[in-house]
Amino acid sequence: MTDSSFQLKGSVVTTVLLEIQTLSLQSIVAQLKEKIDQVPHFFNQAPIIIDLSKVEQDIPFDEFESLVDSLNGLGLGVIGWRCAQENKPHWSGGVTIPLLPASKTRPIHVPEPVSAPSSPDVVVKTVVEERLVPQSAKIITKPIRSGQQVYAEGDLIILAQVSAGAEVLADGNIHVYGALRGRALAGVKGDSDARIFCKSMEAELVSIAGNFMLTDALQKIVWKEAAQVLLVDDSLEIIPL
Repeated sequence: MTDSSFQLKGSVVTTVLLEIQTLSLQSIVAQLKEKIDQVPHFFNQAPIIIDLSKVEQDIPFDEFESLVDSLNGLGLGVIGWRCAQENKPHWSGGVTIPLLPASKTRPIHVPEPVSAPSSPDVVVKTVVEERLVPQSAKIITKPIRSGQQVYAEGDLIILAQVSAGAEVLADGNIHVYGALRGRALAGVKGDSDARIFCKSMEAELVSIAGNFMLTDALQKIVWKEAAQVLLVDDSLEIIPL
């Protein structure tokens, strides 16, 4: 007899990796809140992984629990944590959230305030997984509504607009033959050669291989015009078409 009450399927989610440099709870929470305030929609209810691999000192269990509680209090959702295999805390078996294996990442560059410290205690990154088999393009003919997320394992071609509050992601390039008002993330598996093309640049956020730019910066370069986004030396460039 076949059990048809549920199905198990794979899913693609934009996951944030919080790479801790120094376990200073107050500093981490303050710096992370600054980043969240710059792009609240991107971080709202975002799944997050805590990475302790670069923390060399002993990590008290109560401080780790406080960090998890603080992240949840900022509106993030902690789904797991990582650490160096040779420096695994003795209390690792007692943590309720899962201990995850390492994964390849690309840094997310968020503009820092002028007063930001030169050596931050925390770095925010997107998690990217390797895929060995290239995929063909996905073509979408209808508008992407607010709250929707569309992902393509190859290129993503949208023959309509992307509404504010929507998110489109692709391992390869993203083409929007309409207004891009939501978030567009190309090269999400680390392809730094990926690009974003749109008929009208009105995006909340654009990202190539984890490096992103927000509305405020876009409005100063190209706004409500045809444009392409590419990555040059780990910095985004926005070029009119």
